[in-house]
Amino acid sequence: MSSPGKRVLLASPRGYCAGVDRAVQTVEKALQVYGPPVYVRKEIVHNRHVVETLTARGAIFVDDNDEVPEGATVIFSAHGVAPQVHASAAARSLKTIDATCPLVTKVHHEARRFAAAGYDILLIGHHGHEEVIGTTGQAPDRIRVVDGPDDVATVTVRDPARVAWLSQTTLSVEETLQTVDRLRDRFPLLQSPPSDDICYATQNRQQAVKQIAPSCDVIIVVGSRNSSNSQRLREVALDAGARAAHLVDYAHEINDAWLTGATTVGLTAGASVPGNLVEDVLAHLAGRGFADVTEVTAARETTVFALPQELRADLRTP
Repeated sequence: MSSPGKRVLLASPRGYCAGVDRAVQTVEKALQVYGPPVYVRKEIVHNRHVVETLTARGAIFVDDNDEVPEGATVIFSAHGVAPQVHASAAARSLKTIDATCPLVTKVHHEARRFAAAGYDILLIGHHGHEEVIGTTGQAPDRIRVVDGPDDVATVTVRDPARVAWLSQTTLSVEETLQTVDRLRDRFPLLQSPPSDDICYATQNRQQAVKQIAPSCDVIIVVGSRNSSNSQRLREVALDAGARAAHLVDYAHEINDAWLTGATTVGLTAGASVPGNLVEDVLAHLAGRGFADVTEVTAARETTVFALPQELRADLRTP
């Protein structure tokens, strides 16, 4: 039962985006078509529950192609890979299915286009993140990673008149714009990508959190710690006025002390989080008096991405 004055503000949109849904379906369909095991290079998406669930169904997650038996099937994750990863797979006669999010693929195209035109490319993103590694690999001699506004001062380029910026798709919109502003102060002729690199789903989820944050005593973000977009949601919540914000994979990780004295709890989920985990958190909160749920919608999402063409061809085969 709901306790008087206690409520949940449920951010919408939340959870799976089109790219994640496509990637997870790719592994599920591959297991159906080819049978287990199916190998996946890196985590298909950055969510512990998804990886554990697919592992139980017969997916084998590996760090690199050399762990995959020659001639076997390997799926590349939603975060994208460098061209050399495709080359090493071909050298081992691996059947590859590329589940790279189409929005990441767009950034790869932009990187190659700018590089071919002789630009130095300043890639705004987090060092070591798989998406950043994959994008850098498109033109490694032309790309320099800029990890936030404070990294701008150390940037060097060959020709200040031929500089462009790109970004990781899962960043905070505000921090990215701050970084771009500082880069433009240093390089006034800085070129922008033809369209915003931060994906629509990341922006929509951040906008929804901004709308609820000022009214929330605490915000719960469902998502894994290695998920960039989930981590950014927690940061955005705090920046937008939430008094506290916490990241959890599962409902049982919620500390009841976080709810002490709270009347309004906000709830959202990163773009790689399945809906059942959010439902579990809602049930957990209801058991503690937060049964009054109001959904706050910032945007409607209708985007759907087709499965990778390599898989579609085999799905059509009788």
